[in-house]
Amino acid sequence: MKLAGLKSIENAHDDSVWAAAWVPATEARPALLMTGSLDETVRFWKSDDLVLERTNTGHCLGVVSVAAHPSGVIAASASIDSLVRVFDVDTNATIASLEAPPSEVWQMQFDPKGTTLAVAGGGSASIKLWDTATWRLTATLSIPRPEVSKPSDKSGSKKFVLSVAWSPDGKRLACGSMDGTISVFDAARGKFLYHLEGHYMPVRSLVFSPNDPRKLFSASDDAHVHIYDVEGKSLIGAMSGHASWVLSVDASPDGEAIATGSSDKTVRLWDLRMRAALQTMSNHTDQVWGVAFRAGIRAAGRLASVSDDKSISLYDYS
Repeated sequence: MKLAGLKSIENAHDDSVWAAAWVPATEARPALLMTGSLDETVRFWKSDDLVLERTNTGHCLGVVSVAAHPSGVIAASASIDSLVRVFDVDTNATIASLEAPPSEVWQMQFDPKGTTLAVAGGGSASIKLWDTATWRLTATLSIPRPEVSKPSDKSGSKKFVLSVAWSPDGKRLACGSMDGTISVFDAARGKFLYHLEGHYMPVRSLVFSPNDPRKLFSASDDAHVHIYDVEGKSLIGAMSGHASWVLSVDASPDGEAIATGSSDKTVRLWDLRMRAALQTMSNHTDQVWGVAFRAGIRAAGRLASVSDDKSISLYDYS
């Protein structure tokens, strides 16, 4: 398995690009790459040549996260303006506007069936679940503090939630916090199960293996990537190699590799059997906030990365 650079777009946005996600293909069009930027816009790009399809406006501050519904028909963007905007991918028509207090909207992800949108709640120390049929808030999953406080914890401080991920079977939700802990929930019952320990700095990105609901990958400011057995509640692997914070992680559709983006300005491809970095890509000139594999094993493998340098890079994965 390896990455080969296909194309890079300089100044893809007018400011830092903080988020990327692939919008699945529909009967009417192929898959699209969706990016969100501090320039307050969401942009859509053709998946094989990065030709700009359209630019969506609707936020009054920078976009920090984007998420695509499994149907490919709708998507959501979250902004520092404390608004999650749900919209039609092809028309940009607003479907819903989900409001939240300041600093309570960070990463988000639709569940595999597309019935629920989970939003990492930042300073609220919770995950908020929204019903995608009615766009009503159905649950707020609060994260309890660990029984033993870490030295990095400020006295009495609540957890600040940065990242969220669904297991591929939709049964588990995991979220990463500023203090380095990962919290796991039973999604159907809305019940907190346990914390996963091992990181001591913010966990900014999480992803489950697409073909093993037990396996969770995490990216942290401590420059490590961890592999957890979620059911066994244990850390089963740790990989290092980045020179600075690991800001993003995604798993390949075949489940055999992961990619990471870092503030060391690189993208790395990791072999999960060897538990080692196979490749380091240095296309960017500033920190890499997002990496995203295009889903679908039969389609040509694609990985996208986005950066503070305002650029997007597209790689072939084979």
